[in-house]
Amino acid sequence: MDYEDVLYEQVGGVATITINRPEKRNAVRPRTYEELTHAMHRAADEPTVGVVVLTGAGERAFCAGGDIGDQSSRTPDIGRAHMRRLHALSSVMRMMDKPIIAKIRGYCVGGGNELHLFCDLSFASDDARFGQTGPRVGSIPIWGACQLLARYVGERKAREMVFGCRQYTAAQAVEMGLINECCPADRLDALVEEWCQEILNKSPQSLRIAKVALNAGSDLEFLPSFGPAGALLAGIYGNEENSEGIRAFLDKRAPDFRQYRRRGL
Repeated sequence: MDYEDVLYEQVGGVATITINRPEKRNAVRPRTYEELTHAMHRAADEPTVGVVVLTGAGERAFCAGGDIGDQSSRTPDIGRAHMRRLHALSSVMRMMDKPIIAKIRGYCVGGGNELHLFCDLSFASDDARFGQTGPRVGSIPIWGACQLLARYVGERKAREMVFGCRQYTAAQAVEMGLINECCPADRLDALVEEWCQEILNKSPQSLRIAKVALNAGSDLEFLPSFGPAGALLAGIYGNEENSEGIRAFLDKRAPDFRQYRRRGL
């Protein structure tokens, strides 16, 4: 596969996959998801790879979520295909028998925050920002946040993040258990490299079994929820309320979602 949106590099036993859309704050579009899925399979199938690092190009963002411009033309049919695309990426990340480390600089919000939830470890620079955006743009974070966030940060904080769409600093993310550690930006590469080498020193068969065991409980929560929730989300793509959130974002104005309560919709 020829990559346009992703970079793939292997050095020793470490495969680094980089979302390479810095001009869009590494926002992901359908091609990005497909390339990430291919790159993850590539790393999973390469026997000399022992750990995968997922990161974003540039200093401004790990991933700012879905590309809103792409979502403006989404319909239920397109949405259902998109849900299958999301499932393919999260499945290979969860089923890969190697640890995945998220290396985060800048914004890690919306689908970007969900993407890092599928990683096994997360390290961030101290200028990183985390949060969900779904209800602010007429969508819902059913690709991981509604299922997995509570396991990391607790039920109350997860509901706060999903309902409020607020953003949190890297220090707050460490405190709530969303990420493992934060450090100055100029230390992040070294910190992640230290962890990669530490993992490469461990038994690969032990890591393989440990990851399957650690994922077993949350798989029972994520998989049964994603299918029906994804179908519900796909069904609202392109309707008036969903479109209001997208139009407002593109127009750089606050959305008027209160109108749908006034009208009893």
